[in-house]
Formats: sequence, C-alpha cells, structure tokens
Amino acid sequence: MAKLVKEWRNEDIQTQARHYVRTYILLPSGFLGLICMLGGIGTLGYQLVTSETYTWTTFTTSSALIVLGGVIGWLQTRYHRYLLETVPSVFAARMRTAVQRTQRKAKPEPVIPPIEHRGRKLVPAVYVAGIALVLGASLWAIVYGSMDAVPALLMPWAGFYWSKLVFWRGVVK
Repeated sequence: MAKLVKEWRNEDIQTQARHYVRTYILLPSGFLGLICMLGGIGTLGYQLVTSETYTWTTFTTSSALIVLGGVIGWLQTRYHRYLLETVPSVFAARMRTAVQRTQRKAKPEPVIPPIEHRGRKLVPAVYVAGIALVLGASLWAIVYGSMDAVPALLMPWAGFYWSKLVFWRGVVK
C-alpha cells in the first residue's frame, strides 16, 4: 500500500523551529551562562580576598570582557534570528533529526535544506574571528596581569551566553 506524503505546513515548520531554538539554543545558553558567570565572579571574589592583585583595572577589564562577549553573542543571535525569519525549515529539520535519534524505529534522515544567502561563505570565517577575538582578549587580560586566568577565560563566555538569552527574549514564546 502506498504511503501518503505529508507536506509540512508553514505553522508546523514555525513551531518546530521555535522549539529547536528553545531546546538547543536557549536552554544550553542559560545553563552555560550561569556556570561561566558563577565561576568568573567566584574566582574574581577569590582574587579580591586572597591577593593584592585585584584593582580597578581588574574590575574594568572583567567588565570589558563581559561586554565583548555580550556583543559577540548579540551578533550571533542577530544572525540566528535572521535565519529563523528567512529559512525556518532549517531549524525545523534539525529538530526532526534530533527527535528521530531518540526513537527506536529507524526512519530516513530528514533533508536539511541548505542555507543560502548573500555572504554565506563568510559565516565560518566570522565565527572563527569571534572566537579568536574572545580568546585573544582573555589572553591579553592574563598577560597584562590584571586578572587571573580562570576569570579572564570565563567572563567573556558568560557575557556571550547571557546576551543570547536576553536577545532571544520575545522572539520565542
């Protein structure tokens, strides 16, 4: 007997895409942002209490690292929101793939449509540049001597993940 081919409706695709964003972007961002923030603030507090290296430079450097991570997180969120508006079927297909991995009965992999837009070839380079900028700023803070290594590495990532949470607000309900 022939199987019926079900065409996904636009509302279904939007719902699946929003569910993907909630599950695979927002939930990990909240968890990782909390861990990075607690670790960064905790180690800065430890630096304040145990050593004489905590100065106003340490405070301004850690604040600048949080802001840098926040700006990079905002830029990535803007790109992901653009993708959600223009090609939500990509996120929906990723959600269907994730759901099928948990089922026992093997089904054919859903086809994830390609992401096509102007400047698509630059996206990997921009991602690498963002990571290099975060790590370079952290390394500068360590070498400059104003911060210990752990808070210098954790603070920009805390800003990155928290900004992802803040700037998705209102889009995914």
